[in-house]
Amino acid sequence: MHSFTHSLSHPKYRADIDGLRAIAVLSVVVFHAEPTWIHGGFIGVDIFFVISGFLISTIIFDNLQTESFSLREFYARRVKRIFPALLVVLIASYATGWFVLLPDELAHLGRHTAAGAFFVSNFALWSEAGYFDIATAFKPLFHLWSLGIEEQFYIVWPLLLIFAWKRKYNLLTLTLAFAAASLALNIHGSHRNSTATFFSPQTRFWELLCGGLLAWASLHKHPTFGVLKNKLDHGIHRILFRSEPAGDGLALANALALAGAAMLAFGFMKIKPELGFPGKWAIVPVLGAVLIISAGPRAWFNRVVLANRLAVWFGLISFPLYLWHSPLLTYAHIMEGGTPRAEIRLGAVLLSILFAWLTYRFVERGIRFGKHRLIVPMLCALMGAIGALGWYTNNQNGFAFRLDSKVNLALLGQTIEPLNTRLSDGSCEKFLNFSIGPNAVCLANTSAPEVLFVGDSHAMSLNSAAALGKVSIKSMLIGNHGCPPLMSHSVRDGKVNKGCNALPEEALKVLAQYPTIQTVVLDSRGPMYFSGEGYGVEGPSSYSIFALDGSTATQAQMFQKGYSQFVKALLLRQKKVVFVIDPPELGEDPRGCLVTRPLSISKKTLSSCQQDRSKVDERQALYRQLVAHIQADNPELQVYDPINLFCDEAQCYGLRNGNLLYWDDDHMSTWASELALNDMRIRQLLP
Repeated sequence: MHSFTHSLSHPKYRADIDGLRAIAVLSVVVFHAEPTWIHGGFIGVDIFFVISGFLISTIIFDNLQTESFSLREFYARRVKRIFPALLVVLIASYATGWFVLLPDELAHLGRHTAAGAFFVSNFALWSEAGYFDIATAFKPLFHLWSLGIEEQFYIVWPLLLIFAWKRKYNLLTLTLAFAAASLALNIHGSHRNSTATFFSPQTRFWELLCGGLLAWASLHKHPTFGVLKNKLDHGIHRILFRSEPAGDGLALANALALAGAAMLAFGFMKIKPELGFPGKWAIVPVLGAVLIISAGPRAWFNRVVLANRLAVWFGLISFPLYLWHSPLLTYAHIMEGGTPRAEIRLGAVLLSILFAWLTYRFVERGIRFGKHRLIVPMLCALMGAIGALGWYTNNQNGFAFRLDSKVNLALLGQTIEPLNTRLSDGSCEKFLNFSIGPNAVCLANTSAPEVLFVGDSHAMSLNSAAALGKVSIKSMLIGNHGCPPLMSHSVRDGKVNKGCNALPEEALKVLAQYPTIQTVVLDSRGPMYFSGEGYGVEGPSSYSIFALDGSTATQAQMFQKGYSQFVKALLLRQKKVVFVIDPPELGEDPRGCLVTRPLSISKKTLSSCQQDRSKVDERQALYRQLVAHIQADNPELQVYDPINLFCDEAQCYGLRNGNLLYWDDDHMSTWASELALNDMRIRQLLP
């Protein structure tokens, strides 16, 4: 609006909302420290979204009505509220990373520092992995995705409301329409691309807009709703008590608050990542938070539980506590090379509480309520500077000179994920005028491919030497992360169908379209898909195979049947089909074979990166039996076993002849890909 002389009015302070903030932040902290204690602790972020939407929308709606809304003042207040604590945490995280992280890790931290400073962390994480992936345990700033969504809402929502207000549109109708559209996108997207749905602003805004609807209702008390509330209050009172209703609305308020608390308790205990979050399950914490806020400060739960001094104290430090807890827990994980001991995690949580209080007391309060006219420009300049530093750090590949005297950087470089081998890079469109779905991967190095690789990320690793031109094979790859090529079957990640059945269907279309392809190589991660268990650092898997026709069988039987059907379809098309037995999984970070960190919590020694061959044979026994059955079903199928490249009779290795065979705990390195592809050519399995 045009006025810059009036201060924005703000909703009356409610201690119970600070108490609700405390529940939200503590649930997230406990989930990240010990997820088995509170499976659904991550829904605390959804509670934050509702609170933010309620408070921000209340400010905007109220000030629009009084013609006193100022965008300049609104954004200045947001800067003073958010930037001080965020700057402290970004600087501290970067400084710690300088001394703790290896070059590729510091480069990655730099990328996330820049994304956090410019409030686009959700987009950065969207392009990398999901919130619940194991890789998040190594990203100190991964939690800033939620701050990115909130800031994007703060940019879009006021501008949209000002536009609608000036044109005399109904703001309630507008809010309802956008909330409904966002919720529909969320529910629809959770079944198609759960990672995109988790991080996309358009699939998350409905949670903040539910708070906006509550803000509208609190400011516009329609007589009809007042009559309805009185009737509900009287009815609830008569159900519970023999006395006459007092007409004070407390019976309804108490019912709303307790119902909301019950929904949050249910969410904390029962909502799990594998259910496919957010989707419809996000309605539980959102509705729970809406009910609690709508109950008002006089409700018993709000007054006694949420407004008690300890809850309010945690609510006041909730923002810096949210910012601090993740870097501290993540650096503990990184420095320990895996999940830290319970006492270390507890120490990290206690430190995050201490740092949060210090940040609130000595940074937030002074700056937030300061009147100096240069505060906002200085905060913006500092945020831009830390963002630029993060970008430059990423551009300089993590300043490898820091470790020149301590680490073989060339060897360490083999642990970096090979570029242009695991994501579509436009090569299929360039060479073959062929494109594939948004979740799949297509790579090609020629306009006349002779070999088609089909499978999951392990197929991508096998193909990496060909994709990078280190082995002269005219190849094409189509794949999908976490998808073995099973015909008439698919894979669920928790409750989410990954749509893996599309992979063999797409492969058959490719073969019909490009007759130069005469050899098809099938490769995917082995026992994990049917055993439910990764090896070493991976731990339990949430993957499960299911038949599209609803028939039931064991996981191993469905793995065999799905593969066998696909092989049969390929052989019917007169193609040479090669099944690659998956190499042994290393089960640990290969960097542990090369270097100990500059700083660690407990004393570390270099790993031998070896494992007993007998244990590998035991883990792969059922898997190899299944491969033998697939070959028996399809006698023309050729099987390639790379075991001798990775093992001798006694041991299996992660490091041989001065080179790494793996770039992470289970994917073969580009050097190992060279060995395997050349070995396959020697055996005349590849042209």
